[in-house]
Amino acid sequence: MDLRSLKFLTNLKQDNIQFAVIGLGRFGRAVCETLHRLGYDVLGTDIDEKLVAQALNQRIAANAVKLDSTEPTALKQAGIFEFDTVIVAIGNYLEESIITTLNLKEAGVKCVVAKASSDIHGKLLRKVGADLVVYPEYEAGCDLAYTLTKPAILDRFDLDPENSIVEVLVPEEFDGKTLAELELRRRYGVNVLAVGSEEKFLTNPSPLHRLRKGSVMVVIGSNKDIQRLPL
Repeated sequence: MDLRSLKFLTNLKQDNIQFAVIGLGRFGRAVCETLHRLGYDVLGTDIDEKLVAQALNQRIAANAVKLDSTEPTALKQAGIFEFDTVIVAIGNYLEESIITTLNLKEAGVKCVVAKASSDIHGKLLRKVGADLVVYPEYEAGCDLAYTLTKPAILDRFDLDPENSIVEVLVPEEFDGKTLAELELRRRYGVNVLAVGSEEKFLTNPSPLHRLRKGSVMVVIGSNKDIQRLPL
């Protein structure tokens, strides 16, 4: 059994959502390719014609067009304002990133995700309306640290800088014990949202549910408390 294929968190997929990715550098390409591989309708855009051609040739998006995202007319003509979610992946160009984000929110795009290269950049993006600001390099560093120190963590969703939902392998210490016996909330400060085995998850498990080593549990708590789990 490939436990990583369970992916409780990433399986919470909403169908029929359309994405546009503005900026086809390394980060934007990765977002495009992953969304496209997951079966979503993705439009990639960039001001650099070579990057657009590369995206089309490698088929990492349903379509890709060249445009200047700082021009509202160009965004409108490309139909960007009609997309459910737009990812602004031009974080290394502060002015263009902020103007693009502002254009999208002023046009009524429901969800705008913007890449930031610094704390100040992130604050400015939020000021102009970005719904979610991401820091890929920082997050990649955090993921690496978790991978090196807590290999039993299969997936993680950060609620904020201090709290997360994580998908973890049940440790040997918990094998054969019920949730009630483990008293995870009292001992570790975490709550179990779901438990999984084979290809099925059980949400809101009963306190009498017995855990088995090698299966998966999804817990919520502060990062400090999650670190205390015997993983």
